[in-house]
Amino acid sequence: MMTFTLSQILWALILGARWTVALSLAAFVLGGLLGFALMLCTISKRTIVRVPALSFIWFIQGTPLLMQLFLVFFGPALFGWSISAWAAACTALTLWSAVYLAEMWRGAVRAVPPGQAEAALCLAMLPRQSLRHVVLPQAIRMALPPTAGFMVQIVKSTSLTSIVGFTELMKTGTVLSNVTLDPFVVYGLVSIVYFCLCYPLSLVSRRMEVRLDATR
Repeated sequence: MMTFTLSQILWALILGARWTVALSLAAFVLGGLLGFALMLCTISKRTIVRVPALSFIWFIQGTPLLMQLFLVFFGPALFGWSISAWAAACTALTLWSAVYLAEMWRGAVRAVPPGQAEAALCLAMLPRQSLRHVVLPQAIRMALPPTAGFMVQIVKSTSLTSIVGFTELMKTGTVLSNVTLDPFVVYGLVSIVYFCLCYPLSLVSRRMEVRLDATR
C-alpha cells in the first residue's frame, strides 16, 4: 500500500477531471451538430430520410450506453482495425448525446404552435424559410434550458468510459483506490469533484429556464 496525502489525491483527481471535461465538451459539440441534423431528418416529410433517422434514434435509446461503448471499442477489431479508448469513448458518447439532443430539439420544434408556420406560409415563405425564421427561433428559446441541463448527464455518463480503459475522473479514482486501499476517501473526493463540475451547469439551466420562460 502506498501512502498519499489528501492534497495529492485531490490533485490527481483534478488532473483526471481534465479528461472528463474534454470528453464532455467533445461529445456535446459533436453530438449537438449530429443531433441537429438528426432532428431535421425526423421532422422531414420524406420517408426515405425520416425513417432511417428514427430507426437510429430508437436503437440508441433502446440499448444501454455501456453496450454501445463495447460495440464501438471492440467492433472494429472484427475487421482488423484498432481504435483508441479516447476515440471509442468520444464516438459512443457523441452518438448517444446526438440522439437525446435530437429528440429534445424535435420536441421543442413540435411545441411551437402550428399556426406560426401556417402564417409564415401565408406570407409566401418557403417551408425552409418558415422553419429558419419563424419556428426555430421560438424552439431554441424553449430548448436551451433542457439542453444546458443535459450537459450534466453527459458529464456523469463519462464515468462509464473507464470500462474501455479511458482514464478520466472515475478511472483515476479507481486506480487511486486500489493503490491507497482507502476507497471511502477517494470516492468521496471523486463525488465532490463531480458535484463541482455538474452543479454550476444545473444553476445555468435553472436560470435559463426562468429567463427564457416560453409562457411569458
